[in-house]
Parts: sequence; structure tokens; C-alpha cells
Amino acid sequence: MKQLADTGYVPGDKAPSSIPAIKKGLAIRLIRDYQLYLLALPAIAYLFIFNYVPIYGVLIAFKNFNAVQGIWGSDWAGFEHFRRFFHSYQFGPILRNTIGLSLYQLVVGFPIPIMLALLLNQTRNKRFKSLVQTVTYAPHFISIVVMISMIFIFLSPRTGFVNHLLTFFGHEPVLFMGDPAYFKTIYVLSGVWQNTGWGSIIYLAALASINPELYEAAKVDGASKWQQILKIDIPSIMPTAVILLILNVGHIMDVGFQKVFLMQTPLTAASQEIISTYVYKMGLINTDYSYSAAINLFNTVINLVLLIAVNQVARRASDTSLW
Repeated sequence: MKQLADTGYVPGDKAPSSIPAIKKGLAIRLIRDYQLYLLALPAIAYLFIFNYVPIYGVLIAFKNFNAVQGIWGSDWAGFEHFRRFFHSYQFGPILRNTIGLSLYQLVVGFPIPIMLALLLNQTRNKRFKSLVQTVTYAPHFISIVVMISMIFIFLSPRTGFVNHLLTFFGHEPVLFMGDPAYFKTIYVLSGVWQNTGWGSIIYLAALASINPELYEAAKVDGASKWQQILKIDIPSIMPTAVILLILNVGHIMDVGFQKVFLMQTPLTAASQEIISTYVYKMGLINTDYSYSAAINLFNTVINLVLLIAVNQVARRASDTSLW
């Protein structure tokens, strides 16, 4: 509207007469700020080349892909690969494992960084605060491979310190990595230990932007630490938490492939199968590219639907959303 007003457009006039003026204004801005556009050009080109150009590969999911014939030359299969997956005996267990593991991780892992940030924000001893931050941030930089190796060592029935503790208190050693009942808990709790400190950074940044005068006024009114957290801290970080919750729900079907795959053992592989590991095995090991592409496309569509739905709910409930 401002652009139309700048061109002298008055309601009732013919809008097409203002189009050349708008184009002229756009050209002027491009010439005036060409350095900024050139600076953004590499990032735009990278995004276009690696995120948008490969989208045409989605056609593999609707074809009987043959590497010799290529994507366009392969025979059309329609929704055959989707029907094959939906009617597969593995569809139900894989979907349950994926959703169950994701929800477990979201319910347990999402609030803990918020709680850590709130506690650190109320800590006045800077040395202690720095120590806690360093200790909680450090696990994030451990690679997934090293993390899984540590888990196998710590939970070993022979040499693991967890089983040594159980034996010390009179219990029998437990084969944690060979029992499917422990898989989800081990996966989630190890992820909490590794990512809690790193996840709290964004909440600490939001808390740092709170006006100190609010705390001073709360103290004058006799508010306790708990009341300050409830009335000042939590409302201040709520928009950030809602945005991160929306993003996490949008990835609820994307459980980390590498960690789950490395944690699988011959005794528990069938019960630990999720969509990403199943796609890997079907696509790269069995070379069934069209079938694996169809499963991955189904996974992506579910994530997109969840993202849009949760974003709409958040916008109506809290006036905070991605768009």
C-alpha cells in the first residue's frame, strides 16, 4: 500500500497505471542497494541449487527407477510404492516406533533446557554459573559415534559401572543394550544429557533481554524467586518456547538416524526399527530406490502437515507462530 501511495495512486483510479511506477521503484532499489543483493546472492544460489533443484528427484517415488534409464526414462508406477509400504507388515511397528520415540524425546527433552535456563538465570554466583554452563555444554560436542561407544561401555553387563552399581546393591547384571524395553529410555536420557546445556542457550539469551527494572520492581513488591520466575521469566521466554516447540513438532517424524542405527543390536534391531533406518536399509542396502523414496516422501508430508497444524494452533492460542 505504501508503494502505491508513493506512486500517487488514489482509490478509484486504475491500478494498472501504477505498475510501471512500482517497477521503476524496484529497479531504483536494486541499483541503490546492489551491494546487499550481491552479498546475499551466494546464500540464495546455495539454497536454490541444493534445496530446490533436487526436488525433481521426488519423481523417483512415483516410478520404477532404473539408474540406466534415469529418472525421466524410468517406467511410471504411480502410487504403487506407497500402497506397498502401507500394506507391509512393517508399516505399523515402524510408525509406532518412530512416533513413540519422538514423543518420548519431546516430552522429556523439551522442558529440561527451559528449567536449566531458568535456574541459571536466578544464579547470582558467576563462577558457579560459568562452571555449570561449561559442564552442561561440553557433552554437545561429543560425536554420536563416541557417545554410542560410551553408552555400550557404561552399560556393559561385565565392565559397565551401571551394572557394577547394581551388583553392589545385590541385583543381577542387566543386558541393557540387548533388551528392547530399555532402548527408548537409553536413547532419550542420553540425548537429554548431551543436548540440555546447548538447548538452554537460546532461552538464556531470551532471559538476558528482560529489563532488570522488572526484577527490581518485583523485589520491592516482596516477590520471591519462585514468583519472579512465574511472573517475569516464564512469560518472557514463552514466545521463544512456542516457536521451538513448533519446529520440534515439525520434525517429529525425523528421529536421528545415526544414533538409532548405531544403537541397534542383533537382539533388538527389529523392535528398534524407525522410518529413517528402514529407508536406509531399503534404499542403500537393498537398492530399492523408488520404494525408499516413497517412504521418505510420506515421512516428509506428515512432518509438513504437523508443522502447519501446530503453527495454526499456536497462532490462535498464543498469537505466536512461524507465519
